[in-house]
Amino acid sequence: MQVIHANQALTPKGWHADLQVTITPDGRIGSVGPFTKPPTHRTPVLLSAPLNLHSHAFQRAMAGLTEARGSDPQDSFWNWRRLMYTFLDQLTPEDVEAIAAQVFMEMLEAGYGAVAEFHYLHHAVGGTPYDSLSEMSDRIIAAAMTAGIGLTLLPVLYQYGGCDLRPLNGGQHRFGNDPDRFLRLHAEAAAAIAKGPADHVIGIAPHSLRAVDPAGLRTIVEQAATGPIHMHLAEQVAEVDEVLAHLGARPAEWLLANHSVDARWCLIHCTQMTNAETITLARSGAVVGLCPITESNLGDGIFNGTTYLEAGGQLGFGSDSNVHISLFDELKTLEYSQRLRDRSRAALATRDRSTGRVLFDAATAGAAQAGGRDSGRIAAGAFADLIGLDDDTEWLCNRRGDALLDSLVFGGGGAASIRDVWSAGRHVVQDGRHVRRDAIVTRYKATMNRLETEI
Repeated sequence: MQVIHANQALTPKGWHADLQVTITPDGRIGSVGPFTKPPTHRTPVLLSAPLNLHSHAFQRAMAGLTEARGSDPQDSFWNWRRLMYTFLDQLTPEDVEAIAAQVFMEMLEAGYGAVAEFHYLHHAVGGTPYDSLSEMSDRIIAAAMTAGIGLTLLPVLYQYGGCDLRPLNGGQHRFGNDPDRFLRLHAEAAAAIAKGPADHVIGIAPHSLRAVDPAGLRTIVEQAATGPIHMHLAEQVAEVDEVLAHLGARPAEWLLANHSVDARWCLIHCTQMTNAETITLARSGAVVGLCPITESNLGDGIFNGTTYLEAGGQLGFGSDSNVHISLFDELKTLEYSQRLRDRSRAALATRDRSTGRVLFDAATAGAAQAGGRDSGRIAAGAFADLIGLDDDTEWLCNRRGDALLDSLVFGGGGAASIRDVWSAGRHVVQDGRHVRRDAIVTRYKATMNRLETEI
C-alpha cells in the first residue's frame, strides 16, 4: 500500500492540512484522514488529477505544421482539415501507437490522470479494413498501457462527408464505417479493453451530425446501451448552417429534441449555440467538453461559459488536436475568452469560489462523468488519480488554498510545479518526469523523422 502525506490537499469537503491518503493495490484510494502511518511519499500539495475528456492523439504529430496561411485568403478550420487528411495518409498502426504513447506521456506530465480518446482513424489508406477491425484501437490501448494512463476509448462512427450523405473523400476513407461494421469494430475493441487494466473502459462516439445520419446515430446509441457517448456539436458556423439546411434545426436544437440527452452524453465544443440552447443543454445533465486551446488555434469561436455555468451546467476540458498539452492553460484560456468577449474580470468566479477553484472543480468532476471514470475526487473508493505539487516555487511561493489554484492557472508555472502524478495508483510521473520518458520519446522522434521525409 502506498501512503501519501500532503501538507495541504483539496477534497470534496474543501482544503485540508496534513492529510494522509492511502492507495490500495487495486489503484483506488483506500482512506483519507490524519497522519497515522509512515509515508511512502510526501508532497506539499495534493490535488485530484482530471481526465482529459477529448483527444485525437495522432494530431499531436501535426503540431506546428499548419500555421502558415493557405491559398485561401480566408484561411479557416476547413483548410486545416484538408491538411490533416493529407498528413494522416502516411500513418501506419506502428506510427499511431508511437505518437499516442508520446501524447499520453505528455498528458500525464501535464497533470492529467486519464484520457478519453475520440478515436476515428480505423482503417488502412484508402479505407481498406485491417484483418482485425480493431487494429488501430488496439494500438491506442497499447500506447495507454505503455504510458500508464487511464483510458476511456471512444471508437468513432463516421459514415458520410456531410449532411447531404455525400460519400467519404480522400483521407476520410480511413474513418468510414456503416453502423453494422462499426458495431463489430466496437465489440472487438471492447474485448481488447476487457483484457487490460480495470480502469480502462469503452464508450461510443458518433462523430457529428454532419458525419452520421439520424438512423445511424439512433442505431449505435441503442445498441451500445452502456458507457459514455461523445459527439462533436455546434463547433463551426458552416456546420450549423449545413445541419439547419438538411435537418431543419440547429445542431444542439435537433439533438436535444430527438435524443434523451443525459449524464451519459458529452458534447464537444458547442461554441455555436444560442442562449436558449445553452441553458437547455446545461439542464440536461450532459457534460460540455471544452478544448479552449484547440478552439483558439482553429478559430472555432467562444463557448458561452458564463450562461452555461449559471444554469448549472457541467463541463470538462480536453486537449483535442494536442497542439499544446497544458491542463492549466486550457482552464485559463476559457476564462480569458469570457473576459475578452464581455470586457470583464473573474468572469466564472462565484461569491464563495475563486476563478481557479471554479475551473478546477469543473475540470475534475465534469471530466470524470464524461469519461465514465470513478475519479475526480480525493475520496475513499475513487481511483487514485492524483497530482503532487511543489509549492515552494517562484510561481506558487507557498500559497495556500484557492490562492494556490489561482496561481497555478494564471501564474504561468503550473506545469513546472508538478512533481508527481498517479493514474489509478500507478506512480507514472516522479520528480516531474515520466518514468518511461526516454524510451517513449526516442520512439516518437524516430517516427517523426521518417514521417517528415514523406510528407
